[in-house]
Amino acid sequence: MPQAHPDPLDLLLFPTWLVPIEPAGVVLKDHAIGIYQGRIALILPHEQAKALRAERSLQLPGMMLTPGLVNGHGHAAMTLFRGLADDLPLMSWLQEHIWPAEAKWVNEAFVRAGTELAVAEQIQGGVTCFSDMYFYPEIVSQVVHAFGVRAQIAIPVLDFAIPGARDADEAMRKGVELFDDLKHHPRLSVAFGPHAPYSVADSKLEAIRTLVAEMDIGIHMHVHETLHEVEEAVRNDGERPLARLARLQLLGPRFQAVHMTQVAEQDVELLVEHNCSVIHCPESNLKLASGFCPVEQLWEAGVNVAIGTDGAASNNDLDLLGETRTAALLAKAVAGSATALDAHRALRMATLNGARAFGLDECIGSLEVGKFADMVAFDLSGLAQQPVYDPVSQLIYSCSRDCVRHVWVGGKQLLDDGKLTRMDEQLIIKNAWEWAEKIKAR
Repeated sequence: MPQAHPDPLDLLLFPTWLVPIEPAGVVLKDHAIGIYQGRIALILPHEQAKALRAERSLQLPGMMLTPGLVNGHGHAAMTLFRGLADDLPLMSWLQEHIWPAEAKWVNEAFVRAGTELAVAEQIQGGVTCFSDMYFYPEIVSQVVHAFGVRAQIAIPVLDFAIPGARDADEAMRKGVELFDDLKHHPRLSVAFGPHAPYSVADSKLEAIRTLVAEMDIGIHMHVHETLHEVEEAVRNDGERPLARLARLQLLGPRFQAVHMTQVAEQDVELLVEHNCSVIHCPESNLKLASGFCPVEQLWEAGVNVAIGTDGAASNNDLDLLGETRTAALLAKAVAGSATALDAHRALRMATLNGARAFGLDECIGSLEVGKFADMVAFDLSGLAQQPVYDPVSQLIYSCSRDCVRHVWVGGKQLLDDGKLTRMDEQLIIKNAWEWAEKIKAR
């Protein structure tokens, strides 16, 4: 029987393929999706949907509609450091290049320009929701609000002064203030982002534990990024970093462990026991030679694994579709199995798993009636995508972000036939060049 629907709908889309993500592995051929007041109102076969009225209808022949991609980890404003210190190991890259550059250049204007560049790049790549862990988070929230995307703002906390906060206490206080400002925002959520176990003391982590319990928000943290990090922790403290976080009672369903390239059996047990999420950043891990996250092992154990690009300074792009392809290929090599992380699970990792990590899986991450209409249309009609046997497999293994044609967040179109609808692309590029000229001169 036809689904009940408002009359008229705000938007009615007719893609060739529709991939809801939930139920898993399903591809709907010749189904339409109707949007009303920013949410999915119905999904029907084309023939039934043709009888419906809508303020706007759009035919999408040769296109596949999926949920918007969810970028599980990044540092948006670091797009302005893209290519600044390539081909270096993590600690040299951080301590000798990135941290000094941040101390010199990062201010509110830098964060605004860099975040605008990152948001524009991500929209063009089909990303509708991302997590950002960077300085001046209030500026990031202003950019996200203005340009219509969805984001989790992870408040950075370190033991030393950072741009925008003199110490960890001020960073946490400002984080609470931002949470209060945004707690009713339809597209913005706040988490705490203690940088890493090696850069935040127990006392500050305990304070964060108290705050997140009171505020019911997530913790987003670099964990087990390198072998050196784990070995140093064991040498100095006698325990692995994840075990320390468990002892401090930070682990839980809203804990987002970013990287996790060093995973022992006891680590898997802790992740499963506490129902944590892991954010996998394969290309940054590869570029910095940090190690390999055992995605298939974690998935089979029941750990929610999402995917992130990391910042453009260590990737060097914010191409989540490309990241997902790398994740799928790398998972097979690490597991020694060609069946590891198949294309459908890889797409789930880039959509619903990311939403679940942020605590947003009831709202986004799949195309289901009642959820927000965060969607991306991929064009599979090109020569390089022919023939199409399984459109999801074609997306993961044969498409690039150049195949992204349209993007909607909450039913509002942010990308129309490849063109940004709310952002001035040429102005963003001009601003990026101006920052690059200043940084390069010094």
